[in-house]
Amino acid sequence: MKKNPAAQALGKLGGNARAKALSAAELSEIAKKGAKARSKNLTAAQRSEIARKAVEARIAKHGQRKQKGESK
Repeated sequence: MKKNPAAQALGKLGGNARAKALSAAELSEIAKKGAKARSKNLTAAQRSEIARKAVEARIAKHGQRKQKGESK
């Protein structure tokens, strides 16, 4: 069964309108709930892989940072 494209477009518009009306704190709370629900469905290996990729992305973006105790 295919989804109705018109209904999808309307739903998307409604979601965007609601998001514009919410404060940053409210959006953050909603995102936290979504992240928690998503992580419940992931295996430990999948969560580990996501975390590893996040670290690699941060290093690529900001460069390697010095560890505690290293000289300047």
